[in-house]
Amino acid sequence: MRLLTIPEYSTRSYRPLPGGVAGALAKTDAVRVSVDLEGRTQLISRSYVGVVRAGDVELRITPKLPIRRLLWLIGYASDPKGWHDEQQVDLLETDELVAAMAVSFVAASTRALAHGLLHGYRVAEEAGITLRGRLREADQIRRRRSVALPLEVRYDDYTVDIPENRLLLSAALRLRHLYGLPPNTRGALHRLVALMGDVTPLIPGRQLPTVRFDQMNRHYRSAVLLARLILSGKSLEQPPGATTATGFLFDLNLVFEKWLTTALREALLPYGGQLRGQWPGHLDVGKSISLRPDMVWERGGKPAGVVDAKYKSLYQYATGANPDLYQMFAYCTVLGLGAGHLVYAAGEQTPGGCVVMNTETTISTWAVHLDKPVSELLAEVNQLAGVLSILAAEPTGMSPWTTATDAGTHLSFAQ
Repeated sequence: MRLLTIPEYSTRSYRPLPGGVAGALAKTDAVRVSVDLEGRTQLISRSYVGVVRAGDVELRITPKLPIRRLLWLIGYASDPKGWHDEQQVDLLETDELVAAMAVSFVAASTRALAHGLLHGYRVAEEAGITLRGRLREADQIRRRRSVALPLEVRYDDYTVDIPENRLLLSAALRLRHLYGLPPNTRGALHRLVALMGDVTPLIPGRQLPTVRFDQMNRHYRSAVLLARLILSGKSLEQPPGATTATGFLFDLNLVFEKWLTTALREALLPYGGQLRGQWPGHLDVGKSISLRPDMVWERGGKPAGVVDAKYKSLYQYATGANPDLYQMFAYCTVLGLGAGHLVYAAGEQTPGGCVVMNTETTISTWAVHLDKPVSELLAEVNQLAGVLSILAAEPTGMSPWTTATDAGTHLSFAQ
């Protein structure tokens, strides 16, 4: 097995790969594949991180952020109440994302199941010849009419087939087929699946069940949080062909967008209104050209602020046009707003803003520092929420810098 490693958003050259393998990797969209001037295979990674295998080549795309912080971002996006601190889940300290998740998940699941599978009550509905629980009268009349048996009943069933166990089983099933796991970790995953023979796996693509923790299930907490992380990743399975690729990936563009949406929604709670993700709209009157801003804050049923998340460095546009500005100007025009906000993962260039020529529209660029302590990172999002609330109360076209200063807020776009 040939192992290749490349960081996210990087370019590296390797000794030539077979054509079928190179083609399979290119089809994943995780990397662009070309040939450099010396005839070597050149891989250009994008926003995906994780592991991909094609033929006898395993490609690991590593995040620039520490794995613990990356997984905190993913976890917070799915459950901000459950992810106050990135230290809540014990993670293996390694640069290999999938192995870290698998080893940590096995350790957490082993602790959770030390005293056996958790049982709980689940509402069950079925037809039977004896009355158990309560009769579902409407279903009985509709389905059976004048026939007395069987009876349509509803009852509370004490079972192991509960959301906590279904999450653990589904995560184990996803992990055990991945390559590059330590043998003892793979064996532990097989044992975990065997132990849960009476548990039903979750249906792929459906929303993950919500779990509320209390005295009865708190020992499952770390295992469930890790299971949710694992199930949020993209399982890569290509159609059969000469050479296919399989793998497990996270798209950091989506991770950053979902995290920022959740964090900003929490930060805006004191100001009322509603933050809508992936706001559906159109550029033209005929509604043939769609627009979908990442976040639109509405108050009184009307747009009060628009934000777009960009997981890329501002320095990419240091010497040229920034298409993100054009996109945001279109959002502001359609929404009737005098200010729009682009939020980047912090890069090398100082953020700031601009006023569009012949208009009063201001486009502000922000940079959040994902490697800062959690409290400081969330404070940066709270700062953006405060500016959005101030602008919503000011006349259209008021500059964010002027507004923030007048309100006594010392705003720094690059801290």
